[in-house]
Amino acid sequence: MDGGSQLTKYKMWIGGEWVESASGAYFESDNPFLGKPWALIPKGNAQDADRAVRAAHQALTTGAWPKMTASQRGALLRKLADLIGPDAKRLAEIEVRDNGKLFAEMSAQTTYMAQWYYYFGGLADKVEGSVIPIDKADTFNYTRHEPIGVVVAIIPWNSPLLLTAWKLAPALAAGCTVVIKPSEFTSASTLEFVKLIEQAGFPPGVVNVVTGLGADVGSPLVEHPLTNKVAFTGSDRTGGLIYQAAAKGMKRVTMELGGKSPNIVFDDAEIENAVKGVISGIFAATGQTCIAGSRLLVQESIHDQFVEKLVAFASTAKMGNPMSMDTQVGPVTNPPQFKKILEYLEVAKGEGAKPVLGGAKADRPECGEGWFVEPTIFTGVHNRMRIAQEEVFGPVLSVIPFSDEEEAIEIGNDVVFGLAAGVWTQNMRRAFKMAEKLQAGTVWVNTYRAVSYLSPFGGYKRSGLGRESGQEMIREYLQTKSVWISLATEVPNPFIMR
Repeated sequence: MDGGSQLTKYKMWIGGEWVESASGAYFESDNPFLGKPWALIPKGNAQDADRAVRAAHQALTTGAWPKMTASQRGALLRKLADLIGPDAKRLAEIEVRDNGKLFAEMSAQTTYMAQWYYYFGGLADKVEGSVIPIDKADTFNYTRHEPIGVVVAIIPWNSPLLLTAWKLAPALAAGCTVVIKPSEFTSASTLEFVKLIEQAGFPPGVVNVVTGLGADVGSPLVEHPLTNKVAFTGSDRTGGLIYQAAAKGMKRVTMELGGKSPNIVFDDAEIENAVKGVISGIFAATGQTCIAGSRLLVQESIHDQFVEKLVAFASTAKMGNPMSMDTQVGPVTNPPQFKKILEYLEVAKGEGAKPVLGGAKADRPECGEGWFVEPTIFTGVHNRMRIAQEEVFGPVLSVIPFSDEEEAIEIGNDVVFGLAAGVWTQNMRRAFKMAEKLQAGTVWVNTYRAVSYLSPFGGYKRSGLGRESGQEMIREYLQTKSVWISLATEVPNPFIMR
């Protein structure tokens, strides 16, 4: 990062060096609250992507990294985790400046993300192969779990550092090397974070960061012949394109994609808690989260009462500067997303949905020149509407009534996504039934938006492939080798398969 100019100027991190892009070009990164640029990010291209992948491949195959034991890799990860704590506040401030999310949430995330590096640092030397009691005489057979190779991690703009940790920590624990491609809208915090990678002492090329547009950098990274795996978080549309490109090279993928999650409230729910849970599910993070509970399913018998309480609570949400600890709803991260949300508001109205709260751009003094959308609640929604089927990725809630458990399950599952679901009930039999029947990778009962490094996270259907976090995650970055050793004193007939 260079000082002395009005805009903060960054460099990329490739092969253990801070470098400019091959073209020398930069693009601006905007502050969503102020609605104007604050930083200059290197505009990478295919040449930069090639350099980064080759640096990662070299680090994978030569030098200090492949000579390290799993315990040594784990120690490096834990050292990195130690460095995060003292720097968490500064990293959070950069994230807020870059993506407009609340400092209260970002600071919690940047502090909590250290746990992924501690956890996978501890797990690095717990990956064990097996000795197989093979059915062949005089033969010893065992398995090894080896790193998949060079990993390209493509990170979204809503929670850059936390979602980087979800990919980087298990990849490094497995012995892979990584090229990170952050979103062009939020690259600064990742570039600041790799300073800790450097400080922790990771060998050059083990972690690289290339910045730029998806077409200029993302595609060359995915298609590079030395890339072995792609880990992506983002929209299902972009995920589909990446999946196709990766398939051409037989590359492994894990993908955490979009969602249209149902948050289901039954008439026996603790109403006040359910209202808070629904608010958390859609208006926290300004609705810019893949797990947003953007479809509120309310049992008919309490529909009007619940909506009234929900609107009353949501209408008190404080909008404004995301750096203020009392702000509850911040700006939308970037102009394209801002425009998309406003277009969906008009789509919903055109379909006949009724805005009982919000429904427009926020025009409040405290919002200044930022990209703010009023927290919006639509009633009169049925599940065939676009507003109920398509991911808006903003503070927009669709309320859909249901009669009983069976209809709630039917409506809840009647989308192409299956990332998450919420259930609010005091009936444990019902809770277990809903958890079983809902087609979602995560089901929360009487809570919402809870995640942990200990628990696997991922989606059903178009919401993704594979899982992140938890013990099984490290397997996503490993490949299994079967080793056969003959103990026979005489080679059997070479023309017959043993």
